[in-house]
Amino acid sequence: MSALFRKIRRPRYWLSGLAVVALGVLAQTQHWDDRAQLWLQERSTPLVERLASVWLPGYRAVIQAKVLAGLEKDEASGLTYNPQTGTLFTVTGKNPLLVELSREGEVLRRIELKGFADPEGVEMMDNGRMAIVDERRRQLTTFTLGDDDLELNAADFPGFDLGFAESGNKGFEGLGWDSRSHSLLLGKERSPLGLFSMPFPGGDGDVGGLHPLASGNLGLRDISSLSVDERTGHVLVLSDESRMLLEIDRNGQPVSFLSLNAGLNGLEQGIKQAEGVTMDEEGNIYIVAEPNLFYVFSKPAPDAG
Repeated sequence: MSALFRKIRRPRYWLSGLAVVALGVLAQTQHWDDRAQLWLQERSTPLVERLASVWLPGYRAVIQAKVLAGLEKDEASGLTYNPQTGTLFTVTGKNPLLVELSREGEVLRRIELKGFADPEGVEMMDNGRMAIVDERRRQLTTFTLGDDDLELNAADFPGFDLGFAESGNKGFEGLGWDSRSHSLLLGKERSPLGLFSMPFPGGDGDVGGLHPLASGNLGLRDISSLSVDERTGHVLVLSDESRMLLEIDRNGQPVSFLSLNAGLNGLEQGIKQAEGVTMDEEGNIYIVAEPNLFYVFSKPAPDAG
């Protein structure tokens, strides 16, 4: 009887061991330990510091998984907001396009990008200038977009080599404009993952070098997109593999995070491949996910009473 009992119990021990290993793998790949630390940090953050930050836990999805019409074969990647027009811009990689969107996710204009191989990030700068990063070519192109432009050729505008020739398809994807330092912030996807600054002190041809930025343990598997909050100077870092949007301060230290998993922050379904993030002047957060899904997150209005 005891021998039979041991034979019956042995698979249970084996399954328990397998479960422990599986949890360990998930904790490592999904950075659950980092998320737990972030969650504990958020819980202990004083109200005055929360009010001085973007504070992502306060956001809820108000538009989710809206299809960007006609872009399902193009794969939207990168996102920026133009305060002068009140519209958004994304880029597509398979068929290089710059696409103008309304803040409700309606496609307003498609602009053909000639001379671009794999545009992954787009950002509004100052004085009407925009920038696009071409990941495979490791090239940053800056330009001014006209109201009626339907075509742009990279050869007609200043281009800057970002280096990291060995990166292949793991190069720069994130772009953010920091008006306080008059610099573009760039996020390298991975291998190695990192944040960099490129000063733009003058005209289109007057550009500083690429400088690595110090940051704390971000706990992210990759960087897909960046956005700078003009009100606080904090940076939003989007990771599609970690399914997380992370807020960091001016010193590169994590402040708060928003999970992109189902059932959290009002999401009915998780965002599987988030590739672009931006904010408007009202603090609304916009995300695009491949191939062509659109999301908006907002903070609920405070109670009148």
